[in-house]
Amino acid sequence: MSTSSAAPQSAPVSTPSSQIEPKPGELEVSYVIPCLNEAETLESCIRAARGCLERNGLAGEVVIADNGSTDGSQQIATRAGARVVSVTRRGYGAALMGGIEAARGRYVIMGDADMSYDFGEGMTFINKLREGYDLVMGNRFLGGIKPGAMPWKNRYIGNPILSFIGRLLFKCPARDFHCGLRAFSKDAYQQLGVRTTGMEFASEMVIKSTCRGQRITEVPIFLHPDGRSRPPHLRPWRDGWRHLRFMMVLSPRWTLFMPGLALLLLGLVGAGLVALRPYFVGGVAFDVNSLIAAGFAVLLGYMWITTAIAMRIHGVITEIGPPSHRLQSLFRVFTLERGLIAGGVLVTAGLAFIASLLAAWAKVDFGAMDASKAVRPMIIGSILIALGAQTVLMSFVYSMLGIRRS
Repeated sequence: MSTSSAAPQSAPVSTPSSQIEPKPGELEVSYVIPCLNEAETLESCIRAARGCLERNGLAGEVVIADNGSTDGSQQIATRAGARVVSVTRRGYGAALMGGIEAARGRYVIMGDADMSYDFGEGMTFINKLREGYDLVMGNRFLGGIKPGAMPWKNRYIGNPILSFIGRLLFKCPARDFHCGLRAFSKDAYQQLGVRTTGMEFASEMVIKSTCRGQRITEVPIFLHPDGRSRPPHLRPWRDGWRHLRFMMVLSPRWTLFMPGLALLLLGLVGAGLVALRPYFVGGVAFDVNSLIAAGFAVLLGYMWITTAIAMRIHGVITEIGPPSHRLQSLFRVFTLERGLIAGGVLVTAGLAFIASLLAAWAKVDFGAMDASKAVRPMIIGSILIALGAQTVLMSFVYSMLGIRRS
């Protein structure tokens, strides 16, 4: 099968170490297949993988990353000529991490053990890796989806939406973001520091590979119906949400920071217009009620922004999210002391507004006042105090995260 011209790819710009000729006796390819009670289909998958190795004269192996099977899958794999690696930590990602770590090949081809992917297509991936690509993704939509191979909600809703979000948030070139059949250089994989142990493993790999500037391409593949009689481990709605949630958390710039910034600016403009007096547009008056709404927008937007920054720092220090040079600059400029000073200034300004209100109230012997004039300083002062308190609290959080990062 040849690569479609429509397949996105980031072209190699140099000759990487993955193109160096294998040393004598070194394995070139390792098939890594996660397994949890796959007795029905496992042997067929192993035979397809071994057939690809033999037909193409590849020095390789088939590694079964067993995640606690109780149906005899281990014995089946051994009889079929595969090497079984026991992975005690449960989870799709945990099984793959264990299998990849144990793989002896320079290149790794990973795929599920349900016969939905034809491991005999592996040479298409290897050819691309030999050209210097770091990650080669299968694309089921370019190749073909056999009848009954993918539920309609996955084919027309889940996969297209998740792939679009992945490209939008992370500029990933892959159009089939969650295809389970993919191949990569083991050296390139080890640079990623993949951490997630569940279904998010597949998303994390692609996201980190993209953000690190690794060379990625796609090849068309066929998706076949699941060969098992039992239901698959995948739960479309639950696992789809897990992928979406993971991508949103890793990209707080677009899910929190930019919306928060827009809300903050909108609130500041609105508050500026009605801070001193009503603002009229035609016959419509915007007064104290509008100031309250604007203040709420300012507070909410500021909370979103500060939360987004905390999430981004957490993603960097836990190595789940991609690295960020901007955060390094932030830690050089931002210190706990500066954050406390900024928060203190805001709180002081807020108290000054409230003090001015109390002074005006004292002039009328603490009697009745014009509500419009009295409420404005209280609203503005309360907003400033809340912003200052949020700044102080987040300064401690950022400082704690910064210590952990160091």
